[in-house]
Amino acid sequence: MKKLFLILLLSLSLNAFSQILDPVKWTTSVEKVSDTKYKLITKATIESGWHLYSQNVPEDGPIPTTFLYGDEDDTAFKVIGNTSEDIGHTVDDPVFNMKIKFFEESATFTQTIEVIDSINEVRGTVEFMVCDDTRCLPPTEVDLVFNFNNSNKTQNSNTLQNGSVDNDNINKLLYGMVPEDVKLTEVTSVEKKSLWTIFGLGFLGGLLALLTPCVFPMIPLTVSFFTKKGDQGKGSGVSKAILYGFFILMVYLILSIPFHLLDSVNPDILNEISTNIWLNIIFFAIFVFFAFSFFGYYELTLPSSWTTKTTQGENAGGIIGIFFMALTLAIVSFSCTGPILGSLLAGSLTADGGAWQLTAGMAGFGVSLGLPFAIFAMFPNMMNALPKSGGWLNTTKVILGFLELALAFKFLSNADLVKRWGILKIEPFLVIWIIIFAGLALYLFGKIKFPHDSPIKKLSFSRIAGGILVTSFAIYLASGFRVNKETNTFTSLTLLSGLAPPVGYSWFLPSNTTNNLKTFKDLKEGIAYAKQVNKPIMIDFTGYACVNCRKMEEHIWPLEKIDSYLRNDYVLISLYVDDKKDLPDSQKVEVNRVNGGTRLLKNYGHKWANFQTQFFKSNSQPYYVLFNPNNNEVLNEPVGYTPDEDEYAQFLQKGLDAFNKQN
Repeated sequence: MKKLFLILLLSLSLNAFSQILDPVKWTTSVEKVSDTKYKLITKATIESGWHLYSQNVPEDGPIPTTFLYGDEDDTAFKVIGNTSEDIGHTVDDPVFNMKIKFFEESATFTQTIEVIDSINEVRGTVEFMVCDDTRCLPPTEVDLVFNFNNSNKTQNSNTLQNGSVDNDNINKLLYGMVPEDVKLTEVTSVEKKSLWTIFGLGFLGGLLALLTPCVFPMIPLTVSFFTKKGDQGKGSGVSKAILYGFFILMVYLILSIPFHLLDSVNPDILNEISTNIWLNIIFFAIFVFFAFSFFGYYELTLPSSWTTKTTQGENAGGIIGIFFMALTLAIVSFSCTGPILGSLLAGSLTADGGAWQLTAGMAGFGVSLGLPFAIFAMFPNMMNALPKSGGWLNTTKVILGFLELALAFKFLSNADLVKRWGILKIEPFLVIWIIIFAGLALYLFGKIKFPHDSPIKKLSFSRIAGGILVTSFAIYLASGFRVNKETNTFTSLTLLSGLAPPVGYSWFLPSNTTNNLKTFKDLKEGIAYAKQVNKPIMIDFTGYACVNCRKMEEHIWPLEKIDSYLRNDYVLISLYVDDKKDLPDSQKVEVNRVNGGTRLLKNYGHKWANFQTQFFKSNSQPYYVLFNPNNNEVLNEPVGYTPDEDEYAQFLQKGLDAFNKQN
C-alpha cells in the first residue's frame, strides 16, 4: 500500500511539471455526393477556453488553418474548389489591429473531390494554431486519413507516425545538450502579493474610514449603548460590543463571497477583468465620482429602505439584533466607506491576486473598523483621549478626495497604454498630478474651500506640516521633467513606479526600449555569449503570431523596472516557435514526440518548439525560463503570461538571486 502511494505521488509530481497541451482533436469522414464526387469532412473538437483560427487570416496575423490533400503527383483524385468552413466568430483584434476569424468548441471543414481512379483512402495534413486568453501553442501539423471503406476515423493529434529515434544524439546536434543535462533547482514559485500586505492595506483603509464624519461620531454613541444598556451588567455589555465588532468584520467578509464564485468559474477571470480597457475607464469614472463625493458636492447613500429593514432587524434582540446593528452601520456609513472600499476592490482586481486578495483586504478593513468598538467597550475611559468631532473630520474626507482623484488617472493611464491612444503620456500625467497635489496643498493652507468646510480662524500645526509635505511632493513630481542624458528620456520617479506611464511613453522624448534590447535568436550563440559575460539567461519561447507574447513585449517589458533586468542583468534569447525559415539539411531530422510517435523537423519553428517540449515539458507561449549557462540549471519555476509588473519583476529577481548564489 505504501509503495502504491509513493508511485501515485511520483506520478502526480511529474504530471504537475508536465504542461504539454493538446486542446484540439480531429476526426474525419467521407460523404458520397455522386459516383465520382465525394466530400472530405474534417471536424475539429476544441477544448473550452481555446480557439482555432480560420483558413483566411490577413497577412501578418496568426497562423491560419491550412489543409493539404494527397501528394503533388497524386492522380487518383482531383480537388474541386477550396475547403469550406463554418461561420465562426470574427472580432477586431487590438493586438494585431485586424479582423480575425476563429472557432470555439468545434469547427467543420469540407472539401469536395472528384475520384478519377479507384481508391480506398485519401491522405492529407492540417496545420493549425490555437490560443486561449493567456497563451498560444506553436503551429502543429496533423496527418488526416479519409477512409472510403470506413467513413469515420478519429485522428490522434499527438502522433504523426509510429517509431522511435535516438533523441540524445539529435539533441546534442541541435541544442548542444540533452534534457538530462538540464537541472531544476529547488522550485521557488513566484509568490502573489502577500495576503498580509493586502490585509495591512485594508486595515489602513479602515483606519481612514474611522476618521470620517460618517463613522467617527458613531464610536462613543455605540460603545455607550453597550456599556450602559447591558441586560446582565457591564460584562454582558462588553461581550456584546465585542460581538458587534466581530459582526462588522463578517459583513465585509461576506461582501467578497461573490468574487470567489467568479473565481471558481474561471480562476483567471479577475485578472482578465483587470486587464480590460473599458473596465479601467469605468474605474477612472468611478474614482472621479467618489472624489467629488468626498469634496462634499453630493452624498453617496444606499436606498433608505435598506436602512429601515436593518433597523427593524435590530429589534430582534440577542445575537441577531447585534448582527443587524453591524449591518446598519455598514449601510449608513457607505457615503464615507464606499469610495475606500471601491479603491480596495480596484486594487485587488488589478493586483492579479484573485478573490483571496480581496477577502484579505476586506478582512483588514473590517478588523480596523470593528476593533475600536470592542476596545473602547472594554476600556471606556480611553474614550476621553479621543478628539472631539469637528471640522477636522471633513478635512480628512477632502484629503481622501484629492487622493481618489489622483488615483483615477492611474486607471485612465492603464487603458491609454494598452490601446496606445497617446492621450495620457508621461507629460500630461505628471502635469495633472502636479495640479492635483498643488490643489491639495492650497486646501491645507486654507486657500481653497469646499461646501462642508468649517471657517478657519488659524492654521493648525498639522495643516501647516501637511501643506509643506504635499508641496514637497508636488516639487518632486516636477523633477520628473529632468532629462536623463544616458537614456535621452525624462527621469523616472521611484515613488511613481507602477502608477505613472513609462518614461519612454512620451510626446517629446519617445523611446521604444523593447526594440533596443540585445536579443539572440540562436540558443547556442546566446549561451556562449552568456558564459562570456557571466550572466544568467532568460529563454523567451515566443511566436510572431502569439497575441500575449506581443502584449508582454509591448506593455510589460518597456516598464522601467522590467527593462532594467532585461537590459542589465540577463542575456535574452528569443526562440520563435512559428518561424517558417527552413532548417539546414543537416538539422532536418526525425525526433520523438513527448506523447509518442515521431515528427520531422523542417523549420526553425519546429526546432524551438521541440526544444521547449523535450526539455521543459511545455508547449504554450509565452513561456519564460531563467537559465544558468554555467551549469545548465533552471534558476526558478518558469512562468507564462504574467501581466502584473511586480509579479514579473519578482520572478526575474528570484532568478538573479539564485544565479548569484550559485556563482
